[in-house]
Order: sequence, then structure tokens, then C-alpha cells
Amino acid sequence: MATAPQPQLPLFYNDLMPLNSRDHATWKSKSLESAEWLKGQHAIPVTVDEFVQCQRDFPVVFSTGDNPLPLALMGLNEGVNVFVDEHGKVNEPVYLPAYIRRYPFMLAKLTQESEELSLCFDPTSGAIGEFKDGNDLFDKDGQPTETTQGILQFCEHFESAGQRTKAFVEELKKHELLMDGEIAITQNDAQDKPFVYRGFQMVNQEKLQEVRGDVLREWNKNGILTLIQAHMMSLDLMRSIFARQAQQGTAPQPNVASE
Repeated sequence: MATAPQPQLPLFYNDLMPLNSRDHATWKSKSLESAEWLKGQHAIPVTVDEFVQCQRDFPVVFSTGDNPLPLALMGLNEGVNVFVDEHGKVNEPVYLPAYIRRYPFMLAKLTQESEELSLCFDPTSGAIGEFKDGNDLFDKDGQPTETTQGILQFCEHFESAGQRTKAFVEELKKHELLMDGEIAITQNDAQDKPFVYRGFQMVNQEKLQEVRGDVLREWNKNGILTLIQAHMMSLDLMRSIFARQAQQGTAPQPNVASE
């Protein structure tokens, strides 16, 4: 079976294979009882379509570098996800970003020169295969079933949201609104040395106050201002995530943080 080119696979994906009726005529998809691949993943990509929903449960920050990516923090440290238990189960009603719900599928180019995106999947996920039970991916005539059409539509919507997200980030960069982030959290009392988190970007509130009124009015009309506000409001949840880590025993030790 052909494999999609993968110089660097995205988060979660161990392999990528194009879905087709020739090789996968009898394959089915099924829901997984646990998400082993989500354990230990603390920063999940999100789109602007999700900012308002995400900010109720997670801090929304931006990655560092020249091409910032919005991220929902499900933990503050590498290898820590406070919402997923040791069995890979999310045991509480929180919003799951579309990036998580899309897995194991995604749209990808089959060749580097191609402009067309094809529906691909990660064959190592355990969610798609020649199962007895599950949802058929193709009918007897080799046509995509409603299940496959729904998956394709979801992935297409995700790609569209990705383009809107890219435009939003470019607007922030155009006005130089992103800065290196830093959050200090004190665990017990004011006498304790605070834990300082860095390695992310956030909107610079002082720069935001300097943006021209006509630009702000346009942002208010097209929703950009709402997205910025959702991001900024979500940052308070860093303390909530830290408290969860402390409760679960996954917060960094003071002597480690102070080094």
C-alpha cells in the first residue's frame, strides 16, 4: 500500500497512509475506549474557531518561533496532561480540540508537487482496520459510505479553520502583538519561590492598547478582537492547571524550578 510522504509527521501520527477503496474495501472504523496517544501530550494545536470553547477549560497560548501556532495547554510541563488518566481516558466533560477528534485521519498531499489533498490515516492507531464490528468505510460498490464522507467533511472543515487561524496569526504579527510569555505561580504562600513558566508567546496588552481605533473597530466587526480577548482571559487557567498538577503530583519540585 502507498504511504503519504512524511518528512516530519504531525503530533500523534506515527505513519500516514492514503485511504482508498482498492486496499481498504472491507475496512471499518471504530471508536477507541482510550486515547493512549494523548497521554503525556500537554500542548494541543487549536484553530481560531475553537478559541471561545477552549478558553473555558484550557489556557490558549502561542508557540515560539517565526510561525506561531495557537495551542491549548492540557498541562504546563512536557509529558503532563492533567485531563487524561494513566489508561488514556478523559474522565471529565472538557472540550476536546478538533485536532484530537480528527485523529487518526487527516488531509495530506500524496506527492510534494501535488496541490490536491487526499484523505489519509494513521494505520497504527487501532481505530481503523479489518474489524468484525465498526462502521464500513466503503460500500459494496467501492463508494465512500456516510461515515467516510463525514470524516472527509470534518477534515475539510479543519483545513479551512486552519487557513483562518493562519490569517489571524499573520494579523497579530503584522501589528507586532505577540511577545514572549512568562507566568509566575506561587504554590502555597507568598514566602514560597514562584514557579516561572516560559517557552510560549502571548498577546502584549500594552501593544494592544496602542493599536489604532480604526483597526480595533474592524477587528470588532470581523471577530478578531473576540479571539484576542478569549486568549487573554484563558491565561488565568494556568493557575488552575498548575493546581491540578500539584494535586496529581506532577508539578515540578521547588528545588528543580529554582535551578
